[in-house]
Formats: sequence, structure tokens, C-alpha cells
Amino acid sequence: MTQSSIARVGAPGAVLAATIRGRRRPRGGSGSEPDRGALSTADWRRTQVRWTWRSMHFLLLVLLLVWCLGPLLLLAKFAFTPTQEIQSNPMALIPEGLTMRNIDQAWNRYHIGQFFMNTVWVALGSWFVQVLVATTGGFVLSVLRPKWSKVLNWAVLATLFVPAVVLLIPLYKIIVNPPIGGSLINNFFAVWLPAGASAFNVVLVARFFDSLPREIFEAARVDGAGPFRLFWSIVLPMSKPIVGVVSVFAVIASWKDFLWPFLVLRSQDVMTLSVYLQAMKDVDKGTLMAALAISTLIPIAMFLIFQRMFLRGAGLGGAVKG
Repeated sequence: MTQSSIARVGAPGAVLAATIRGRRRPRGGSGSEPDRGALSTADWRRTQVRWTWRSMHFLLLVLLLVWCLGPLLLLAKFAFTPTQEIQSNPMALIPEGLTMRNIDQAWNRYHIGQFFMNTVWVALGSWFVQVLVATTGGFVLSVLRPKWSKVLNWAVLATLFVPAVVLLIPLYKIIVNPPIGGSLINNFFAVWLPAGASAFNVVLVARFFDSLPREIFEAARVDGAGPFRLFWSIVLPMSKPIVGVVSVFAVIASWKDFLWPFLVLRSQDVMTLSVYLQAMKDVDKGTLMAALAISTLIPIAMFLIFQRMFLRGAGLGGAVKG
């Protein structure tokens, strides 16, 4: 058979297939197929089904709000509620009397502000070290790719299987007797330097760098850009989403960390807030609740500020469009 005869024979089948596809298109006239869910369009037209599913969605939303925001709202209420009322009627939705005494006692008498600032410095230093190590390590493994990069990559991945508890005693001995200088006990560097040894962040950033277009790197090298210029001017500006993710992880992890600061930051001059809170004894409930509420400010603010960058970078999708 000739090509023209084959085309004539195949024409009815093509017309039939086109007719079937045309019938399956939505009434809106869009060429793309409609999204398919648990219910069809005909089911959504039924009043009973529609109201049942919308009620389920509403109840699920309320449950999530109560489950997630309930403890934070309750803690905020306790911070401004007198201690007697907390002990007598803790689950009251609206307190009978609001007071600032709890905040004043926690901030002035127990000097929560000093330990709050200590924790801020610890978090900032840990954030800088983790971002520096993660971005430079990921740059070497993903962009520069030296001959020994595969061996280094496997070595970094192997450290993920070592429990942190196993490293606790050797790391503490290194901090007490470091190879250079004196002891780092009661020094912020005792927390900053170990925080950078995060293989998870290095692997996370390296996987993101793998998704960046190689053509840009090759064009930069052709234009004469060296490794430092390539890292600073090309890679980092394209890596804002993953840097935001690492930043949120680093700050929140260092803010809530207790065991390591408890071991190396013993003096009250450098003690963090998490360590001091567990040492608050013979404190009335209202003052303690106010101190706990103050300790939650930074994590909440971090998420609210960087939530868009965090959610955009969590998928580790492509970095460049067009």
C-alpha cells in the first residue's frame, strides 16, 4: 500500500479519536483535561454530597487550627493571667483579669532578657557557620566536582549514619582540650564550631545545586570567572530558596538545643534560654509561663518571615525559568 492509501485508511480512526477527545473536554472549552478528585462533577452538583464534604473540610480545618495554634494561644493567655487564676481555672477561654506582672517579673527579676540575647548570639553564630559550610561544601561537591568528589560525597553521606550521642564524648573532650588554644568551655565558639559539621545541610544544598543549569556555569567560566567569582556572583544569587531553608533549620535547631549548651555553656553570662528555663525553681506559674512565651518569639517570627522562601525551597525544584 502507498502512503496516501495508508493515510486514507487511518483517517476514520483519527477522526473517531478526535471526536471522542472532543466529547471528553470540559464545557469551559479548555484543551487540558480537568483535575480529577475523589468526587466527580456530577457528585458535586448533588446538594447533600456537597454540603457533607464542605462540612468535613471545615471540621478538619478547625481541628488543625486547634491542634497547632491551641498550645501557643494557651501559652500566650497564661503569660498575662495571674497565677491564682491559672491554678484555679486554667482552661478558661478569657481570663478574668489581665496582668503584666508576669512579663515584668520574668524580664526584670529573673533577667530573661539577658539569656534571650545569649540565645540570639548562639543562633546567629550557628546560622552563619552552617550556611557557610553547607554552601561551600555543596559548591565543591556539585559545581566544581574535583576528581575526589565522589569519595568525599560518600564520606559525607556516611556521617549521617553515625548517631549524635556517639560523638558527644569525643566532641566534648576536643572542646575542653582543643588542638589550638585553651579550653572553649563557656565560649560561644564551643557551640558555633560543632554546629557547622552538619552533613544533612551539605547534602541538601548539593542536591539543590545539581538542579541548577550547567550552561550558566560553563558560560561564566568562558568569560573568565574563577571559582570564587562563580560561587559569589552566580551560584549564591540563584540559591536563595535553599539558603532560606537551611537558615530556618539552623536557627530553630540552635534555639531549641538543650543538651550541648548545657554541657559547654555553664556560666550564666553565656547560658542560653533553654538551659536557664529548666533551672528556674521556686517560680510561680505565671512568671514561668511568661518566660516560656518569650522563648517562643524567635521561632514564630522566623517562620512568619521566611515561610514563603521556606515553602518554595522545600521542594528543591528548578531555580531558573525561561
